[in-house]
Amino acid sequence: MTPSTNQVYPVIWHNDSVSLIDQTRLPNEYTFVEIHRSEDMARAIKTMIVRGAPAIGVAAAYGMYLGAREIETSDRTEFLQHLDKVAQLLRSTRPTAVNLFWAISRMIKAAYETLGTVEDIKETLFQTAQAINIEDLQTCQAIGDHGLAVLPNTPEKLRLLTHCNAGALATAGYGTALGVVRSAWREGRLERLFADETRPRLQGAKLTTWECVQEGIPVTLITDNMAAHCMKQGLIHAVVVGADRIAANGDTANKIGTYSVAIAAKAHNIPFFVAAPLSTVDFELADGSQIPIEEREPTEIYQVGDTILTPEGVNFYNPAFDVTPAELITAIITENGAIAPDKLAKSQVKQLPIALNPN
Repeated sequence: MTPSTNQVYPVIWHNDSVSLIDQTRLPNEYTFVEIHRSEDMARAIKTMIVRGAPAIGVAAAYGMYLGAREIETSDRTEFLQHLDKVAQLLRSTRPTAVNLFWAISRMIKAAYETLGTVEDIKETLFQTAQAINIEDLQTCQAIGDHGLAVLPNTPEKLRLLTHCNAGALATAGYGTALGVVRSAWREGRLERLFADETRPRLQGAKLTTWECVQEGIPVTLITDNMAAHCMKQGLIHAVVVGADRIAANGDTANKIGTYSVAIAAKAHNIPFFVAAPLSTVDFELADGSQIPIEEREPTEIYQVGDTILTPEGVNFYNPAFDVTPAELITAIITENGAIAPDKLAKSQVKQLPIALNPN
């Protein structure tokens, strides 16, 4: 079956501002938020109007340009000092998503390396943000095709499982894990996608299923604690998930619950793939124990809409991510191909240091 051409682009430069799909309102409302200031972009990232590591990186890049545009000085040194403050604001929003820091560092590097006037620097920042946007879309399409190449050869029609949303909504478009799903659907290799609902924010239920419905991809929603049962019943042939940060040894941080899925996949001898751009690999971190894990507000656990689910006096622990050890991962699918986790550090991929200090 030929897939629909319905395309989803969560971050768009339009009419001299950034248009973000408001992912907190999906699937019931498909609306956009217009972002004109860096402060508003930081708030949009923090509140998950835009989410998903690659999409956050693209949004942060545009946020850096918006912040640069707000700086009213023609003095280069003063301008760069103010730009560093914009970078600090954006870096403070989501600590786990390494693409955020990668994109900001790339923007800062571009600013410091640009000769000429402040206006020249601002133009360079705009061009760099657009380049990051376009490159991410191309990267996701490459990830999808490389992922298709390493999926199991049999059966011909595969049933895949994913966790959270690593689709077009989480990137510049097309997606990482869902990019693999899209490529499999395009080539007639996909029978059905099983989507974990992904508690507590339900990105799988709200976002992944929404994307699939837009393109006519067969999708079945399951609760997180049904994954192992579905594997035991022979319903799942492979698992494909995204990542927010990958350590040099292949340990991978992704949405909370991913680790459990990986353990279940290992127990049932089902291949477990991580799909992510190379910009998600943090070669500065030796292993996953060094990955900072964001802890979010407890309201995500104890409240649904206006309904309180728990009695007073309960304590809460709400980590947004967990780390899947490299030994549970079959391969990491990147824009350069699928890499065994233990070969990642030896791939000698040169990445911009995320802790770049141009001073």
